[in-house]
Amino acid sequence: MRLISSVLLFLTLVAPASAQKRGPLVLAAASMQEALGDAADAWARQGHARPTLSFAASSALARQVAAGAPADLFVSADQDWMDDLSSRKLLVTGTRAVLAGNRLVVVARSGQPSVGSKRGSALGKLLGAGALAMGDPAAVPAGKYGKAALERLGAWSYVAPRVVRSESVRAALSLVERGAAPYGIVYATDARIAPNLRVAGIFPPGSHPPIVYPIARLTTSRDPEAEGFRRFLLSSAGKAIMRRHGFVAR
Repeated sequence: MRLISSVLLFLTLVAPASAQKRGPLVLAAASMQEALGDAADAWARQGHARPTLSFAASSALARQVAAGAPADLFVSADQDWMDDLSSRKLLVTGTRAVLAGNRLVVVARSGQPSVGSKRGSALGKLLGAGALAMGDPAAVPAGKYGKAALERLGAWSYVAPRVVRSESVRAALSLVERGAAPYGIVYATDARIAPNLRVAGIFPPGSHPPIVYPIARLTTSRDPEAEGFRRFLLSSAGKAIMRRHGFVAR
């Protein structure tokens, strides 16, 4: 009888502790994987439950939230998808803020010519028969920024037939890494994690809308630490982590 009582006491003490180990669920743009992973680790070192991180294209995540998927925080790679959730009243009022910024670049495998300042048909000729990997311009933020930049440079009509539309910026990066496309349009932070690729060109900031990553708490949030983690990401410590991964602090 004493043994049974001891086991029941042990289970009573252990079960709640295990449940507390699950932190807030964060849905975030694919390009944030490394930075948010480090931020989650830093938060956990302070004695908090480590947040659960789920990464995909901002468009896919926003659609999941709109469909009723429960989550605590959303980090988008553009304002449009955050605006979409705001219009649906799915953001907690007063919690939306800009977390970081980024730059848009062209990556290529070793041996491919640099894009440099080529515009219009010159860029199309450089691609030749090769593919240009990028996020789907119809939905993926990196693809939308990329299309806007190519249109501004007068090159979209020349390269559009050779664009391979990917479901996320990381999928576009992977196509270039595997040699399925000689060039790809990604964020500067993505280029940093691909040691076998090089930056073949940098788009001028004025050629596309500013690249910003808004963060907000969702109305489905139930985790008591969600707001604390959001504030940590926006703090000087959180911004320092973003800068270490190549993001532009805002």
